[in-house]
Amino acid sequence: MNLLLLFPSDFTAPGRVRLTGRRFVHLQQILAVKPGDILCTGLAGGSMGRGIVREVSDNEAVLDVSLTDSPPKKLPVILCAALMRPLVLKRVLLTAASLGVSEIILMNSSRVEKSFWQSSVLREEELQEQLQLGLEQSRDTIFPVVTRQERFRPFVEDVLPGLLQGRRGVVADPSGDSAFFKERVTGGVVLLVGPEGGFIPWELEQFRLAGCCIAGLGERILRVDTAIVTLLAKLFP
Repeated sequence: MNLLLLFPSDFTAPGRVRLTGRRFVHLQQILAVKPGDILCTGLAGGSMGRGIVREVSDNEAVLDVSLTDSPPKKLPVILCAALMRPLVLKRVLLTAASLGVSEIILMNSSRVEKSFWQSSVLREEELQEQLQLGLEQSRDTIFPVVTRQERFRPFVEDVLPGLLQGRRGVVADPSGDSAFFKERVTGGVVLLVGPEGGFIPWELEQFRLAGCCIAGLGERILRVDTAIVTLLAKLFP
């Protein structure tokens, strides 16, 4: 935990917070905080600053906080990822939040298993938990917006054109040209990443018709979570 992420319910008075639960356990057992210690803190959805530990008991910690700094800027990217296996989804959510992705759209595709849409990871509290871990890792306070598109055709025909207004659409697929990443991409990007096994040819054609380009990462086939990190690093070096 590189940032102690706070919520309005943590405040007992202006500038004073009381922590219990997971964050307190981390402070107590991992960081071994004591009165007088200074921590990097931030308010979810708001500013960052520092917190001074005032009291530590067996079940809670009390801090005085001052929040005067802006969080880091987000990447100008909307990540549209075909829904993946639950364990992979957890890693993707955490990593995307850490890297500064501002919006995540979980979409359907021919090779997405229907059972994935019933996963408990898609519950709001579990989504937020993974995003919070990512923000704590990278010292950020602004949660990515996560939405779902469970039907491919309505997404590509009705939603995607609006997303592409003022942004470049990049579809990641092994069939794409790796030379694309030799160019420096400027402005906003809609990054579309397929499921394990990739998009089917018909889906790739729909993306082309919508105005997207198809880009690849070379001969090696990467796992979805690895590919997303690699793609973001190439797009925003």
